[in-house]
Amino acid sequence: MKFTSYWHDSAPRFAGGAVGPVEGTADVAVIGAGFTGLGAARALAKAGRRVVVLEAAHVGFGASGRNGGHLNNGLAHSYLHARDSFGPERAQAMYRAFDTGIATIERLIAEEGIACDFRRAGKLKLASKPAHYESIARNFEAVHAEVDPETEMLTRAELGREIVSGAFHGAMLQHRSAMMHMGRFAAGLAEAAARHGAAIHEGAPVIGLRREGAGWALTTPKGRLAAREVLLATGAYTTPVFRWFRRRIVPVGSFLLATRPLSPDEIAATMPGNRTCVTSLNVGNYFRLSPDNRLIFGGRARFSASSDQRSDAKSGAILQAALAQIFPALAGIEIDHCWGGLVDMTQDRYPRAGSHEGLHYAMGYSGHGAQIATHMGEIMAGMIVGAAVENPWAHLPWKAVPGHLGTPWFLPVVGAYYRMLDRIG
Repeated sequence: MKFTSYWHDSAPRFAGGAVGPVEGTADVAVIGAGFTGLGAARALAKAGRRVVVLEAAHVGFGASGRNGGHLNNGLAHSYLHARDSFGPERAQAMYRAFDTGIATIERLIAEEGIACDFRRAGKLKLASKPAHYESIARNFEAVHAEVDPETEMLTRAELGREIVSGAFHGAMLQHRSAMMHMGRFAAGLAEAAARHGAAIHEGAPVIGLRREGAGWALTTPKGRLAAREVLLATGAYTTPVFRWFRRRIVPVGSFLLATRPLSPDEIAATMPGNRTCVTSLNVGNYFRLSPDNRLIFGGRARFSASSDQRSDAKSGAILQAALAQIFPALAGIEIDHCWGGLVDMTQDRYPRAGSHEGLHYAMGYSGHGAQIATHMGEIMAGMIVGAAVENPWAHLPWKAVPGHLGTPWFLPVVGAYYRMLDRIG
């Protein structure tokens, strides 16, 4: 078993990185080479801006290469929650932003010729308890009537054609959802950005940032860059250099397994519908089949802000037990990959994008970012060049998390609370 991301291991590495030191000037410095940063870099370069991307590790290192491979449309919250919180017009704009995010990815794949196994697979929101089915059905009624008619409810009997498991009581099916190979998309998007003129420096963490005249001075171990504008696209991997953002982002571990490839008979006995799946528990699971028919199975597993081999191994054991509970036919199946990553959670689980004291940012996707991050990169690029854009997260208040100074000491307590809700709810 490898303690590495399946997406990283099964994709070509980006080969178009900038060589030599970080130096000179740029119109825009983009910090972070995940989907947000690369989407912005490509759009800015196409608009004629001199763009330099500064990545601490390698392209797609963070959440963009450590997720479950889902592109699920709609909100992470229930639509009813968003409608009650913000009113129907704002809630619909938020919901549709995720639909547009998937469409943006589909468009870029076609425009740039990126081979990443993109497919409109549809998503199943699985009811883990009878009461959850009733709650999902209430949300479905509003979603179907007001914002997404390409949805349907499946009873427990109807669900059998999609997923073979006694663990669920029905589901909501969202047909606009998709899936793709995250590592191949990240590498392809980086190559596209570089092809259009963006300089991408890997292994170049920003260790210093300060105002300098009308622009910014950025310091890295590879040298110093002057930039007129800066976009921060680091999510849960935001460093103490950016303290204001660190106090508003809670990094939470999310962990995954990739089994050996399943046989056709094993697929028929577990996932014949071949869709993305998410369970309704607070501490639940998400899963899908990979392009080579592995089961990619993930979840919070442990409320931890660390992801290393020791932490990933502990979480992997918990995930294996959950996998066996949902799919008894796969109990004890060989696991080829076990990995983790950090999710950039906001207190209310809605993204944030805008500018703070002249520094542009887009982050806080709260585990629902793969489908919208590239789109938000394009939105931020539009804002930077002065274009009219639709930012559904504009003007959302963003207060610091009480007691949070950068290290989320409170995560075990939060985890215990949500597990208690799952037991009694």
